[in-house]
Amino acid sequence: MKILYHAQIKKNQKITSKDIINILLKNRKIKNTKDFLNPPTPLNMSLSDFKLREMFKKALKILKKIKQNNEMIVVYTDYDADGITGGAILWETLYLLGFKVMPYIPHRKHEGYGFSKKGIDNVKKKFNPKLIITVDHGITADEKIKYAKTLGISVIITDHHIKPKKLPKNAECIFHISELSGAGVAYFFAKEIYQEFKKNSKISSNKLKMLDNNFKYDYLSLSAIGIVADLIPLIGKSRSIVKHGSQAFKNVKRCGIKHIIDEAGIKKDISAYEIGFIIAPRINAVGRLGHAIDALRLLCTTNNNKAYELAYQIGKTNIERQNLVQKALKTAKKQVEKMKKLNKIIILKSNDWHEGIIGLIASKIMQEYYRPVIIMTQSNRFLKGSARSIPSFDITGFLKSMKKLLVDVGGHKQAAGFTIKKGSVQEFIKKAVKKANRQISKKDLEKEIYADIKIPLSKITLSLTKSLEILKPFGIANPKPLFYSKAQVLDVKIIGKKRNHIKIVAKDPDSKSYPIELVFFNSIDKFNELTRGEIINVVYSVEINRWNGKETISFIIKYFYTEKL
Repeated sequence: MKILYHAQIKKNQKITSKDIINILLKNRKIKNTKDFLNPPTPLNMSLSDFKLREMFKKALKILKKIKQNNEMIVVYTDYDADGITGGAILWETLYLLGFKVMPYIPHRKHEGYGFSKKGIDNVKKKFNPKLIITVDHGITADEKIKYAKTLGISVIITDHHIKPKKLPKNAECIFHISELSGAGVAYFFAKEIYQEFKKNSKISSNKLKMLDNNFKYDYLSLSAIGIVADLIPLIGKSRSIVKHGSQAFKNVKRCGIKHIIDEAGIKKDISAYEIGFIIAPRINAVGRLGHAIDALRLLCTTNNNKAYELAYQIGKTNIERQNLVQKALKTAKKQVEKMKKLNKIIILKSNDWHEGIIGLIASKIMQEYYRPVIIMTQSNRFLKGSARSIPSFDITGFLKSMKKLLVDVGGHKQAAGFTIKKGSVQEFIKKAVKKANRQISKKDLEKEIYADIKIPLSKITLSLTKSLEILKPFGIANPKPLFYSKAQVLDVKIIGKKRNHIKIVAKDPDSKSYPIELVFFNSIDKFNELTRGEIINVVYSVEINRWNGKETISFIIKYFYTEKL
């Protein structure tokens, strides 16, 4: 592991909290610091892009005709947390505005991601809609959209994924915002629809009041879940949604969200951390192991008892998902350990892995071995694949360069999914390994940790730590600030119910400052590496611990190495 840093503060250098904030903003290449530090509320944001406004006018014209004729609309969404939250926002908005509308979520195993002929046939048979509106997919699905058209179904696309060279010509219109997630796009699309249709006096004042509240609180929180879950950079519109959406949780009225929070045991204010690591995984677990429609029902139900039962069931499903991942990860690691040579890309397959968790396995293996990982498992007559990659290697571009061997492929720079015929697997593995070994350099595989600032430990004060809170929410493109310091070890303790964490009592070796406590989670294996009196180089984050009216600094270790005296 190599420690790198963007800036350095020296021992005798005078520095203020404002100076530190400015360094961090510069590190993140933030130009509009005013909007970054005080993001405007999404409630007041309008469609500034001309093409987007024109597309919305087309969509509006179609929706007005659909409503006039009392024809059916289906909101066809994805089965992950981003798609489910976005689907809930758009479906419920249309429903409360008096549209004849139903939600549809494909089954991960039987229909797969996005549009499929089977999914479109199911929609036609169950609902016979005049219009399908997509959420979180559709931007590359021209053939499927053409098929829907032959069945008399028009399609409006709302999506955020990378645009293909040729946009779907068979879609009626495309509402696409790349800087948002599917739920973020759905929020702005639904808000524009609401602002147009609320002028209609036939909509009851109760429903208008409900929608006003939803866009101010409930839909903002749902959209924040989708953005954080889909790992969207927290800048611009996305930052505004997550900043205000996190704060909106305390005013959310829907019982489904309240019961998710209660079941998860969250007792504090919701931040991006609680969304990303506690709330979103529960919503995702349903689509991974069952049918995601239950998660959408939980988010939209007005029945408190039903919400309680669904939240409890989703909590159980999340535990099941965790157990499956843990078990599969053990077998995946055994496969890696048996390899005679570790290639620059790791490709593993097993018919025993549930296809709903292969992305999670890929992510865990990628983090441990720090190289691109592809995980495959059997799915009916095909194999499903999920890939995760290191920052320097575009895994989706890599897979698309071999699309002749694949049935379909899609994704982002660091995450992708694909389908492959059984007969093509061996050739695919051979070509992928050869190509990756050629394209990936040794330097790409050197794990690096970037600290924002190298700084004397004694300069980390309560005042500075409190000032860092203005940078929240932390996430992609705006990570929690990392500091790099030297520290002298005074004592080491094992802590935690499972005795799997360590606490290091240390001080600045070049200062007479008071000792501080640094916690290193899940690091019991590092305990014997530390001895009293030695100097360690440590990378850590800081946050305010508020308890019983007192405020203290929590130092959370990310990495350290020892430096003997």
